[in-house]
Amino acid sequence: MTAALYLGLISGTSVDGIDVALATFNRKPKLLASLAYPYPTRLRERILALAQGDGRIALDDLGALDVEVARAFAAAAGRLLQREDIAADAIRALGSHGQTVRHRPLGAAPYTLQVGDPNVIAELTGITTVADFRRRDIAAGGHGAPLAPAFHAAMLARAGGTRIVLNLGGIANITILPADAKKPLRGFDTGPASCLLDAWSERHLDRPFDKNGAFAASGHVDATLLARLLSDPYFSAPPPKSTGREVFHLSWLQAHLRGLALAPRDVQATLVALTALSIADAVRAQARDAREVFVCGGGVHNPVLMAALAEALAPLPIASVATLGLDPDFVEAMTFAWLARERLENRPVENVYTVTGARGPRVLGGVYFGKS
Repeated sequence: MTAALYLGLISGTSVDGIDVALATFNRKPKLLASLAYPYPTRLRERILALAQGDGRIALDDLGALDVEVARAFAAAAGRLLQREDIAADAIRALGSHGQTVRHRPLGAAPYTLQVGDPNVIAELTGITTVADFRRRDIAAGGHGAPLAPAFHAAMLARAGGTRIVLNLGGIANITILPADAKKPLRGFDTGPASCLLDAWSERHLDRPFDKNGAFAASGHVDATLLARLLSDPYFSAPPPKSTGREVFHLSWLQAHLRGLALAPRDVQATLVALTALSIADAVRAQARDAREVFVCGGGVHNPVLMAALAEALAPLPIASVATLGLDPDFVEAMTFAWLARERLENRPVENVYTVTGARGPRVLGGVYFGKS
């Protein structure tokens, strides 16, 4: 029997483009093809302005952004299928995470907002689209994030020792895969990974990211600034917890820089230390029995950040998920391809509620049928 094909698409908090994964899920998930599709420059600027600003936007502008992001997602899917010479009707479903522009899981009326209208994606691609994965979990009392731990458990759990899967996107999150399969799955956002590093680099270098960590490597960690940053109550809050650019943005950083006269390179070096130490603190607080750490996400390509993590997590061994045969850049996109499959099978995502704090397992996502 031919394995069903699924597409997974996501643009994360880094807003560096749309990751597309073509995957199958038989006995073992398999990535068949992948693509990183850049946003048009002006669209990326508008997303960032909304995601890390004060949240004020005209209703017409929000509606237009929802459609334009969806068109970009559809174009990304089409580009990969064209390159691989695969017809749209060969794809059983497309799982679209969309683009998060606000995440407020706490408060009297908790919500999360992802733009990228799935109706538009389904219409333009002709592929049945599954989207809006997070809001049902929030309705059930959860954080709606992170969702990747459920996929990590399906792919990477093993007997013999507790394993950590660390995702270094714009925000860092960890999955704690227990050695005993009877114990609950756990995971949470630890705080910023690349979002502040990228934003600071863009401000001072006019580049979207710090290539190879060279900017950070040229500076020195400032102990005063680091202590101020780590004093944010998010870091000491217990899980379940999740966060995003609406908390960790340049205005947050500027508030902690008040009264300090630091070279930009020293700030960048300190932001690397913030990411590494906040992750290490989270692992030690919540997974003292961890035996190994495997890393995915764009931050895995930053050697300065990886070296800082290795030092902060020592003596735990740390390695890319590539050593397990996975492409570290497309694990999250594969997650949403897998979630699309689970939704079409009407299966609740059994173990994600122990991560998010929801009242129990829920079927996640809405289905928007394609043309066929």
